[in-house]
Formats: sequence, C-alpha cells, structure tokens
Amino acid sequence: QPTLTDSKLSDDVVKIVPVQKQTNAGQRTRFKVFVAIGDFNGHCGLGTKCAKEVATAIRGAIIAAKLSLIPVRRGYWGNMIGEPHTVPMKVSGKCGSVRARLVPAPRGTQIVGAPTTKKLLQFAGIKDCFSCSSGSTKTRGNFLKAIFAALSATYGYLTPDLWRQVKLPPSIYEEFASFLVSGKSYVKPEAAAYYA
Repeated sequence: QPTLTDSKLSDDVVKIVPVQKQTNAGQRTRFKVFVAIGDFNGHCGLGTKCAKEVATAIRGAIIAAKLSLIPVRRGYWGNMIGEPHTVPMKVSGKCGSVRARLVPAPRGTQIVGAPTTKKLLQFAGIKDCFSCSSGSTKTRGNFLKAIFAALSATYGYLTPDLWRQVKLPPSIYEEFASFLVSGKSYVKPEAAAYYA
C-alpha cells in the first residue's frame, strides 16, 4: 500500500496577516499564517497558526496542515479516458460569509478561478475545474477554508459507481404466489381445533 511521506508533500505559505489584541499595556500584535499543503496526487491540507514570530507561526501552520490532510476524489467530465482530471461532481463549501462552488470541467480547461482557488486545487491534483465564489472572498482565510470544505465534500457523496449490489429477499407476495394463485384459504391449526 502506498504511503504518504514528507518528501512527497509540498507546502506554500498562502497568507500572513498581523492580528492585534487590546491589553491594558497597549496592543499585542501576533502573526496569523495560512499554509496549504499537498502531494499533487489526491491529497491536500490546510493549516493555520498564530504566533508572536512569523517563523514560529509558519512552523506551527505546516504541522497543522499535515494533521489536516484529506483525500480528494477526482473524476471525469465526460468519457472515462486517461487519468481522472477534475472534480467528480459539483461540490460546495462555506466558511463565514464565503461560499465556494467547484464544477467539473472538460480536459484542457485548466483551473478557472482566483489564485487562491488555483493553489489549493493544484495541491489536490485537480487539473481542470470551474469555480465560483460569493461573499467576502477578500477574507483569504475564510476563502481557503470554504474551498477546503468543498474539496473534503468530494468523498461525501456516493455516486452510482460506488453503490454496492444488494440482493433483496423476496416479498411475502412473491414467496406465497403459488398459494395465492390456487385460491385456497388458509386456517391456522389452533383455529381449526377451536371450531372442531
């Protein structure tokens, strides 16, 4: 069974944003970092960390991203020719006011969307995809989380190719069809003894 090692994973710092907290001694500034991670072959992760120093925050965000790795299901837009290249169905995710929707696209379309969307989808190994988003996508953290939620939803649906074949037992009418056709009536033995 193939394993996922650190050597196969690539990471990228998507956003570094200073955040402040008001204390009685003034404002305390820390740095919030968002890191995307993936192997370009069906796995991606998103991590966030807040720390006093940028380097510490980046290290923590990378660890958080590795811990949040998810499998991403890939599929086809039309005929099943070659390797899977797009999302298998329309999926959507939301975080805060941001809603992100991913739609399957034909081969060769590439990723149609914002640079943030492109980065996360490329890490997941998706080559072609249409995307649409609404809400305050300027809030990069929520935008990333919405796309990540949409990608994690790809394994949330059971498509017909994943349905298990189940043989149903015969219904009571099928089981006793020959008796019903004969037109006879059935009397329970205890009832027959009562009337005798």
